[in-house]
Amino acid sequence: MALTDFDLVLFGGGGDLSMRKLIPAMYARDRAGDLPATAQIICIGRQNWNDAEFVQALNENARQHINEKVFAQASWDKFCARVRYVSLDATDAATYQPLNDVLRSDTNITRVFYLATPPTLFARICHNLSARGLATEHSRVVLEKPLGRDLASAKEINLEVGQVFKESQIFRIDHYLGKEAVQNLLALRFGNVLFEPLWRREWISDVQITIAEEIGVGNRMGYYETSGALRDMLQNHLLQLLCIVAMEPPLSVSADAVRDEKLKVLRSLKPFTPTTLARNIVRGQYRAGHVEGKAVPAYRQEKNANPESNTETFVAVKAEIDTWRWAGVPFYLRTGKRMADQLAEIVVRFKAIPHSIFTQSNSSFQPNCLVIRLQPDDGLQLNLMAKTPGDGMRLKPVELELDFAETFKAPRMDAYERLLLDVLRGQLTLFMRSDELEAAWEWVEPVLRYWEHEGNEPMPYTSGTWGPAAASALIGRDGLQWREEALPE
Repeated sequence: MALTDFDLVLFGGGGDLSMRKLIPAMYARDRAGDLPATAQIICIGRQNWNDAEFVQALNENARQHINEKVFAQASWDKFCARVRYVSLDATDAATYQPLNDVLRSDTNITRVFYLATPPTLFARICHNLSARGLATEHSRVVLEKPLGRDLASAKEINLEVGQVFKESQIFRIDHYLGKEAVQNLLALRFGNVLFEPLWRREWISDVQITIAEEIGVGNRMGYYETSGALRDMLQNHLLQLLCIVAMEPPLSVSADAVRDEKLKVLRSLKPFTPTTLARNIVRGQYRAGHVEGKAVPAYRQEKNANPESNTETFVAVKAEIDTWRWAGVPFYLRTGKRMADQLAEIVVRFKAIPHSIFTQSNSSFQPNCLVIRLQPDDGLQLNLMAKTPGDGMRLKPVELELDFAETFKAPRMDAYERLLLDVLRGQLTLFMRSDELEAAWEWVEPVLRYWEHEGNEPMPYTSGTWGPAAASALIGRDGLQWREEALPE
């Protein structure tokens, strides 16, 4: 689907997200020939730069994040020629005239305002755009996470932004939904008859969703200290992945059909009780250790850290869904920094065979499981039991592997590339609706209140491990193991 002409306005255009993700994503799509010849990318910032000075900043900061396989100097120069820079104070509508001057007045041109700013600025920017007559019926606004700190602030953002833009114009972005493997999860579930009869409580033992990072907080301490792993990862990325795994088949892939089913999952999550708050949640904070053979400091020893901080860098939760399909099936969600490996994966583990006709002593039985890898390399892995070569009937686990990069030779789109194209096309399927956002906050907010009330410190875990021992106990109480613990030696 070809793109119509557009003006893309990046508030926070000189910031980290724009330099690392947004500018490289737009360059990649320009290099692929997706952008109309006259489309503009307008970057907003406070620095008093002209266009040439901003292009120099792009060369110094954005260029290094572009894959060398898709980079060509001529196409980069062509891309930079469509970039404009505007200096203004996003909080002051009186300073917006330079943006008026750069935006084109043609009503057939799509305007997209991407707010790569702190969420405290969302409402102010939207109202300022409205006050200057820039928020037209053909405009769209993109909101980056975090979308609030709790349910009340999320509702406030929805209310304030909704006074300027209609729901159909608001794109709440979660970049995990743009990953190729997440799209393939939808294809796997709803494009194949093989798994649908098994995708239910009668056949599935448990589901594990892990987003693990080897890195620490880096230069994000200011943000992370006020956020923590639950707000940063679980409330959005992990819950969105859970929704796609657990939702009922939508009527179509249209935006509201898919989002209606995701909302039903969020509203079916079993609410926390005082007992489950104490029993089914683990929070941790990394201590000094070694990652990839290098010594790394504790969270409290990172640059600009609070030496008495109780901010969690790890969280694991046992969730349950009260529906006919999923009643009794535990969903284990886990995320953390400074962990043993860099990965994001969904593990759907099936129940054990009801009766074995094989001699147990000669076989290494493991339940079948389906692994959907999201990063670092996306693909599918199905674990089965097979006979080993030779005399006798001895079984062992084997893996059927599908590497998407190997199978499909075409260049892969980054998550932000796909999502930005969807914004420019006005396709809302991969973006959260306001009721989804509020339902997610409603479920996790009791956890935040419990931590505030209890005031207990997060459990320490050594950098380079899989988190606190309590995370293993969380799943172990149900007679289960995290996937890396269950793998044969």
